[in-house]
Amino acid sequence: MVEGAVTVAVFDVNIAGNSTANGMSYLQDEMQPDTDAMAPLNLGDLDLTTDEFILDEVDIHIQANLEDDLVKEALKTELTSGITLNRWRVNSNELNKLPSKTISRRARTLPLCTTRSQPVTPYWRVIVDSPVTEQEFLEQLHELNNKINFAKELSFRETLACSDIQDIVDRLKIKAVTKIREFILQKIYSFRKPMTNYQIPQNTLLKYRFFYQFLLANESTVAKEIRDVYVDTMSKIYYSYFKSYSGRLLKVQYEEVADKDDLMGVEDTAKKGFFSKPSLKSRNTIFTLGQREAVLSPAELEGPILIPHTAQRGDCRYPYETLFRSQHYALLDNGCREFLFLFDFFMVAGNSALDLFNSIMGKTLSLFLKSMSTYVSDCYDSIAVFLCIHIILRFRAITTKRAIPALDKYWEAVLELLWPRFELILEINIQSICNTDPQNLGVLDTRPHYITRRYAEFSSAIVSINQTFTSERTNTLLGQLQVEVENFVLKMAAEFPSRRDQLIFLINNYDMMLNVLMERAADDSKEVEGFQQLLQARSQEFIEEILSSPFGGMIAFVKASEALIEKGQLDRLKKDEATVWFSSTWKQAVEALSQDVMRSFTNFKNGTGIIQGALTQLIQYYHGFHKVLSQPTFRSLAVRSELINLHHLMVEVKKHKPNF
Repeated sequence: MVEGAVTVAVFDVNIAGNSTANGMSYLQDEMQPDTDAMAPLNLGDLDLTTDEFILDEVDIHIQANLEDDLVKEALKTELTSGITLNRWRVNSNELNKLPSKTISRRARTLPLCTTRSQPVTPYWRVIVDSPVTEQEFLEQLHELNNKINFAKELSFRETLACSDIQDIVDRLKIKAVTKIREFILQKIYSFRKPMTNYQIPQNTLLKYRFFYQFLLANESTVAKEIRDVYVDTMSKIYYSYFKSYSGRLLKVQYEEVADKDDLMGVEDTAKKGFFSKPSLKSRNTIFTLGQREAVLSPAELEGPILIPHTAQRGDCRYPYETLFRSQHYALLDNGCREFLFLFDFFMVAGNSALDLFNSIMGKTLSLFLKSMSTYVSDCYDSIAVFLCIHIILRFRAITTKRAIPALDKYWEAVLELLWPRFELILEINIQSICNTDPQNLGVLDTRPHYITRRYAEFSSAIVSINQTFTSERTNTLLGQLQVEVENFVLKMAAEFPSRRDQLIFLINNYDMMLNVLMERAADDSKEVEGFQQLLQARSQEFIEEILSSPFGGMIAFVKASEALIEKGQLDRLKKDEATVWFSSTWKQAVEALSQDVMRSFTNFKNGTGIIQGALTQLIQYYHGFHKVLSQPTFRSLAVRSELINLHHLMVEVKKHKPNF
């Protein structure tokens, strides 16, 4: 023995024991000296640089000298701390001087030494006695997990230390697994209680996510059992909840819904149905957007879901897209939360996470798709379907932003149901306008037709919704619809006997459609630009038409004379035609023209614009009339003295200028 320099320390393996007596009994069994005589060992004689297991010889020396006072003191200290000796390790100033290579090899085979100055609760007692919800249990479970992993490493080397502790570690592992399994299953079973907010026990489980990690690493069978129970429980909970919620939502849907006869080209008098009951309160028509677009606003899109029984008590009714939004926002919220829980607690990612999510939500998603398929197959409300499409597009953008891929395939499946139906309804409406017979639409009227108003409301709604997530297929169908509506307007105009009435009908309809479109669509949209051009062309033609009656002679004379002057054929000007201007009747003609225009057009602003255009055109013709009469051929005519001053005419014209 090295004098005063050797400190004997003990290796803490934490073998289970309840008392010092048990510990000493175990020591006596473990430390029976060999029957062969052992020669005294001097540490100075050991070659610590050549044998990597030389410290085992130190252990043998300590066993042979149990009566040594220094060894007794070390044993006494460890037993007082409640720790049972298994292996010893020598630590001295001389050992600190050993080559680092030798020490590192020894360190890989033995844990670090611990010196305890105060009695502490052994980790095994915490595992056995403490509730799993205690922080101390969680900490010691980490410690046990480390020891299990360390024992696995030593098992490959078949060391004596490993064989000593393996049985104790296994028994502690079984105890820990049993307690953890009972705790997690109890939490999962609590989900099944009626009226339980399952998110609360879910949050509790997340605080103990290491429990499942421990099971997965050390008892995969129990881990699989827990996962299977969780999947079965949550699958039934979600299916039951959403089935009940969806059924209750349908009870607060509008009772009046569109059917196959509610088409754009169907006359109002064909049947008493959707269009014949405007008295219904809070009722949306299938061609008017109204406030229905609010369902796409951020505040409404991610707002609280509808509570069906509350709506029933208040006798509230909603269009389908509002119910659809509420149903799918509940799905989005629960789906995102569930996916994140699976990712955190069950430690799955990628395809494994998606498969686990689908095993839980699959039945619910199939329920949704089946319900939607039933609705869509008999739906003729194209605006409702289009709003549902854009709700899904926005929800898909939300899940993408949250990096939650779990619902991506479901979104695609819903869109595959909705897009074809929307296109089919639109094609049916296009065909209905194409097949419309103007003679079956009742009495002719120059005011805007109800079919063109339906188109204007519908087209503006679709164009407005389509601006955020543009669909070229939708734009193509709207273009086809616009062509058919333009043809319909021309067919209706042809029913009027006079060209004047035809132009009034065309202008009124083009103006109405343009104004409705401009309320929602962009000014540079194809629909707006198309009707602007049509309105401008027909308005100019109408101006020429209304000027031709009181001032037709003068206009014809000016046009003919200007053409001859341009060709240099002044000698062909007819002097007798220069007497067409009658200064005594022009004021009355202008006033009559103004009143006639205001009676003809339903839009006051449009009517005053046409009046201004007509009077401006009249001034231009009169200015041309002055220029023609200034030619040498007409200087001797007496009619020149009857001409009024051009400025005077402009002053009179300004009297008819609107004040807005």
